Amino acid sequence: MVLSTIVLSTNARFGSVIVLKNLAHDMALTIRQAQVYGIAVRRYQEGGGANFYVGYGMHFTLPGEGSPSTYELFADAIKNGVYDPGETIQSTTLAGGYRIVDICAREAATGIETCSVPEVHMVFRRPEPDALIRRAAGASLDDRVRIIIESNKGDQAEVVVESSGQISVH
Repeated sequence: MVLSTIVLSTNARFGSVIVLKNLAHDMALTIRQAQVYGIAVRRYQEGGGANFYVGYGMHFTLPGEGSPSTYELFADAIKNGVYDPGETIQSTTLAGGYRIVDICAREAATGIETCSVPEVHMVFRRPEPDALIRRAAGASLDDRVRIIIESNKGDQAEVVVESSGQISVH
């Protein structure tokens, strides 16, 4: 009886960790998709015409208390290096008690990492796979961002994007 209880409680936690890791990998794959769109020639349909010269990127925000965590894959149609309303290609909302709990960005000029960053934008433009990471329009570039997601049981995973374009899950 005791063994069954331990196995079942461990199994539930194991399942939660697997779902968390899958969500982190899905997030990383969406970032990779933005990178592929950005360095390939992908048509962005705006209004009645097509534009082949836009960068593609990702936009992450820290959600408010009780709000769901959502992130966007976007086309940088305005070419300002940040997400603007109307540029959304795909929006993803984390469900099941999983949330983005922190965003940490490391400033390229100083190497200092700051956490609790309210939002971060990363854009990929042809011909380089490099990520242009910034916290707001006109802000200086960051060379690394960490997006930390958490399960309702407190387990965490992080997706790391380097300015070199490297994307990893920890």
